[in-house]
Amino acid sequence: MASKTTEEKLSYPNLIRFNKIMGTVHLIQGTFMMLFAFLIYPNLDGTGTQTFTIPVVGNYLEFIQGEGLVLTTTDTLFELPFIPLTASFLLISALFHFIIAIPYKDRYVADLKKGINKLRWYEYAISSSLMIVLISSLFGVRDIAVFALIALANAAMNFFGLDMELLNSSEDKEKKKNWLPFIFGSVIGLAPWIAIAFYIGVNPNLDQIPGFVWAILITYFLAFNTFPVNMFLQYKGIGKFKNYLYGERGYIILSLVAKTLLTWLVLFGAFQP
Repeated sequence: MASKTTEEKLSYPNLIRFNKIMGTVHLIQGTFMMLFAFLIYPNLDGTGTQTFTIPVVGNYLEFIQGEGLVLTTTDTLFELPFIPLTASFLLISALFHFIIAIPYKDRYVADLKKGINKLRWYEYAISSSLMIVLISSLFGVRDIAVFALIALANAAMNFFGLDMELLNSSEDKEKKKNWLPFIFGSVIGLAPWIAIAFYIGVNPNLDQIPGFVWAILITYFLAFNTFPVNMFLQYKGIGKFKNYLYGERGYIILSLVAKTLLTWLVLFGAFQP
């Protein structure tokens, strides 16, 4: 029993330090990407005006005499600045890591003992929703309503993850697990990917989509699906995942890997014609 207490004393400070390290790594990458967006990228063509934005529009039904109801697209409502938004989800992650490791650290440790990390799910609800919105835009999503539904479905998936932890939070490791939030979250988490699949399916010019866009989609899809695997292993208590802290560290690493790969693929794509 004493050795377990010693192990906990070592593990929690290490996780707090690990959050500080990961926050710093995210901050460095996010700062570099933001500098690239505003100082380097605009000058790649020598004009200082180059931009990489996604127009966002609305659609509405309009009655036209002789034609009936016609789906009409509005003028551009606003544009998504792609590269600065890519930098922003790195900076969001950095902010949450620092909050966890500095002002929230005592609560963080108390929650970990019960098998919870609330801030993780709030951060994912923001950053991963932004990521999937940007990815969907590369395959033709332009309607503001579709963007909103994709973002909200992805956020809801993460809130189900939070609910999974809250319902199953206990220091009693033998307590029967409630898997409904995991199941519901997995179902709603499919919605953004189904939307993207539809846009790919109706596109007659798939051969014109740049290779880096496909790389972003495949890389993020694979990384995206490692998170529910991590949770499944945690709650099944398989191998090292019997220790909740092992899964917690796994989430931190997976988040860094997913965001780093996506960031550098976007950076690489920015240099493409």
